[in-house]
Amino acid sequence: MASGRWKVGTGAGGAGRARGWLGWAGAILKLLTVFALRSIPRPESPAAGRVKTGQVRTGQVKTGLVRTGLVRTGLVSLLAVCFLWPAGGCRRFKKRKPEMVYLWTRDVYLRDRVAAVSNQTGEVKNGEAMEVVAHGKRFLKVKTASGQQGWLPERSVIDAKTYARFEKLGQANKNDWVVAEGTLRDEMYLHDAPGRDTDRLYLLPANAKVAMLKRASVPRYSLEEARRIEARKPAKEQLPGEAARPDQGMEDWWLVRAKNGATGWMLGSRVDADVPYTVGQYAEGQRIVGNYQIATVHDDDAPGGPVDEPEYVMALSQLKQGLPYDFDQVRVFTWSLRHHRYETAYRLRGIEGYFPITITQQTTKQGTEPVFTFTIAGSDDVRVDPETGIARPAKPRTVSFALEETIVKRVGPDLAPITVRKETEKKARKRRR
Repeated sequence: MASGRWKVGTGAGGAGRARGWLGWAGAILKLLTVFALRSIPRPESPAAGRVKTGQVRTGQVKTGLVRTGLVRTGLVSLLAVCFLWPAGGCRRFKKRKPEMVYLWTRDVYLRDRVAAVSNQTGEVKNGEAMEVVAHGKRFLKVKTASGQQGWLPERSVIDAKTYARFEKLGQANKNDWVVAEGTLRDEMYLHDAPGRDTDRLYLLPANAKVAMLKRASVPRYSLEEARRIEARKPAKEQLPGEAARPDQGMEDWWLVRAKNGATGWMLGSRVDADVPYTVGQYAEGQRIVGNYQIATVHDDDAPGGPVDEPEYVMALSQLKQGLPYDFDQVRVFTWSLRHHRYETAYRLRGIEGYFPITITQQTTKQGTEPVFTFTIAGSDDVRVDPETGIARPAKPRTVSFALEETIVKRVGPDLAPITVRKETEKKARKRRR
């Protein structure tokens, strides 16, 4: 049968190491025994000649010498066994830690044997933990938590070390501020780091709801792949001595957390921030990356009867990937009690903003009013984390705004003018003309 080729045993490597220790122990024991036997004095040796004639007979001398050598040999052997037994033989009786693997592919069926014709013995879900029972050539025999056993392809699982990275990622970001609630366009895998070649584990279905936590930008192609793509394009003219570096492209990734707690990185182009249609229609060709309710207004004269309408502050960004900031525009939508519709109360464009946007309350003489705060770049210098691709300003500034009825005003310690990008100033001048 095909199963005769498999190496059965969860600790094949540990058992081999134990046999190796025992082999060394036996060799050393033999050497000690030979050394002890050779140290026994013979009757014809000078040591035996020192026995005075007439005191004992020659046979008694031989017997005493043999007994002395055997005692020495026994003591040496006993010491060798006591010293080497814990290092080698006892390992065979220790309880080994089970080898755990985790399914990263779609749900698979376990098989009773590795063959063209086999029977199903169970089903394993994506992300489920399994204990390895036996290793085979490109296959593993595993045991689930419910006791089901069977064979599955080795390439469909990740080891405990990779799984620990996902657990660490979830623990490190479990208390992060939620940038936005999002919905997946398609079924997507969660990765342990941004990038298409990184390890993946959890598979989320289409239309799944996730919490968007952090954004990062990384190259889409590796340097070798970018060179192959560049080689297929028509040759471009370049200056003498100029080194041509292929365009690797940039793409955005989002760190998300699913409803079941699974945390990982996914492609930013496959998730959309949840935005109410009443204000989402005013995106004006930009992408809404953050939407926060800042206040609620009661409208008694609404056409459909008295209603409570929320007011929002939104963060928008260009339809580009790889930007060194999270958003470049902030808009505040308030509810008009006169026209019974949403209107833009405030707009700030041409900035380099970074998440999170926090919502707090401040007390004034008229009562309490909402305040929203975020970070902008104080200079053109941006620091990018080489491991995650998360961009942060080298000189951050924290700015705050308060909403007083339908008026937005600057508050907080930083009231200095906000610098906008040059291209934004040029567009504003053209509109004025």
